Amino acid sequence: MQSVKIVQKQQAQKKRIIQVAVSLIQKEGINGLNVRSVCQAADIAAGTFYYYFKNKESLLMAFVMEDTFEHFVLKTSLKHPAKRMAELYGILIKKYQSFGKPFMRSFYTTSNTALSAYMQEKDGYFAAGTIMARSEQELRNARQKGILKKDVPIHQICMDLCTIVKGTIFEWCLTDEEWDIQPVLLRLFTNYLSSYVVM
Repeated sequence: MQSVKIVQKQQAQKKRIIQVAVSLIQKEGINGLNVRSVCQAADIAAGTFYYYFKNKESLLMAFVMEDTFEHFVLKTSLKHPAKRMAELYGILIKKYQSFGKPFMRSFYTTSNTALSAYMQEKDGYFAAGTIMARSEQELRNARQKGILKKDVPIHQICMDLCTIVKGTIFEWCLTDEEWDIQPVLLRLFTNYLSSYVVM
């Protein structure tokens, strides 16, 4: 069993690699990021990088997968699915925003294969621990409790909500002015889900 000091050192080292990658993306964009540049900027050997990350894509996945979304406790009642989904996605959005808009403009592009892989499904299922898998479970619970109509296509709805989120984040990235994504997301989710909610 590893000592607490070793675990803490490893956590700090991994966090440092992620911070260096964020800084490099802010300066050079996502296409300028590679394992060699990260290792040089973090002053680590390539072996150290590969101890924590399989490749550049797995490093990029760390931005969205560092925490699993299975265990977050949501405050909003299941009775309000749009607000609950906005709260759930707000966790991811706040994490994105903490990196700053220059980072997001570079990260949130079609050339970021890690992001597109994270947001996709495989064989009709979202990857465990992702925000999409959690949103699907939340909406299944709402349907089971009679909050959503029995015939609603939960999986498709979750894909649509994800598309709404991506569009909203992309719009935020495009503008120079600062605005709060949460109220916009809540409005769009409310409008979208209204036809599925049992009145």
